[in-house]
Amino acid sequence: MNPENSDLIRQPIPRRTFIRRAAVVTGATAVLTTIPRKLFAADSKPVLVNSIRSLANPYHATWNQGGADFAKAVGCEYVTLVTEGNSEKGIADIRAILAKTGGNLVLNVDPNDSPDARAIVEACVNAKAHVVTQWNKPDDLHPKDFNPYYIAHIIFDGVTYGQQTADALFKAFGGSGGIVGLGGIISNTPAIQRKQGLEKALAANPNVKLLDFQEAHWKASEAFTITGTWLTKFGKDIKGIWAANDDMASGALEALRAEGLNGKIPVCGTDGIKLAVEAVKSGDMAATASWNPYWQGGMGLSIGYGARTGKFDVSKEPDNHRNYNAKGILVTKETVDDFIKNYIQTTPKVDWNDYWGNVAS
Repeated sequence: MNPENSDLIRQPIPRRTFIRRAAVVTGATAVLTTIPRKLFAADSKPVLVNSIRSLANPYHATWNQGGADFAKAVGCEYVTLVTEGNSEKGIADIRAILAKTGGNLVLNVDPNDSPDARAIVEACVNAKAHVVTQWNKPDDLHPKDFNPYYIAHIIFDGVTYGQQTADALFKAFGGSGGIVGLGGIISNTPAIQRKQGLEKALAANPNVKLLDFQEAHWKASEAFTITGTWLTKFGKDIKGIWAANDDMASGALEALRAEGLNGKIPVCGTDGIKLAVEAVKSGDMAATASWNPYWQGGMGLSIGYGARTGKFDVSKEPDNHRNYNAKGILVTKETVDDFIKNYIQTTPKVDWNDYWGNVAS
């Protein structure tokens, strides 16, 4: 990493700048077809690419900002690709930019679905581009089998945090009664793990009954509709709502507000977006879990950039640097004030050179 960039990489950004930049990145992210070819010369710095689901989702918008800030710190061109929940689009866009750059890129990708990861990794390896995957991949796809181009797979322990948020939810309504659950995409790794965490919590709390569980595909709009139907069907039997992410939790909250039930029926989610954290603070939500998406968006690119520019030899890194659980943060009424101070009111402090400092297991 260039010495002249070291201060920029470590320096926290004032909150006002953080918010303004998020708006700029979200509204004016580089579009693949508008990038001049001369930026992709073989001897130039690699293009840094984040492939995510949607900039309309606050979690991925923050992820995107982390990527943009890291790219600026090292003086590289930055591109954001969005799948909008479409696997074919996601894979096609990645193949297109690999062709356009001649493989001179680093990709940090949250595959839309687990099977997508294999096609994405193989395309990057064939183009001699470096890739880091997050959240979704098949169990038999391993970075060490694709040295030196498939660097790492990063995930968070969805079972643990799915269980912890459920435990906080049960505590909020006294540990006895019925709940309903909102899941993500049925074949999506974090959705599967977080539901397993809910199931573990239910097994440990026999006085809590799961009335119904439906997939809302990570979307607030679907969660709003499903929750409205549940309120009609189950009425006062619903004591709490468990959601596999904060976007769905926010949709459930809107449905509760429409009936004047927010604060009366607690909700939990995960992702740690600002809206959810504020709901924990107000008492409308019992808990969320944060993955620090700013870190995810920037560090995924930083690890890839470090490998591509020779900062470390990926083939010599241990297994827990190649395929690992990163550290999450449980946010409840007991911890919410500290979280707001350190992650909402200011940009999270990240040392982009600390490639493995967030390894949990």
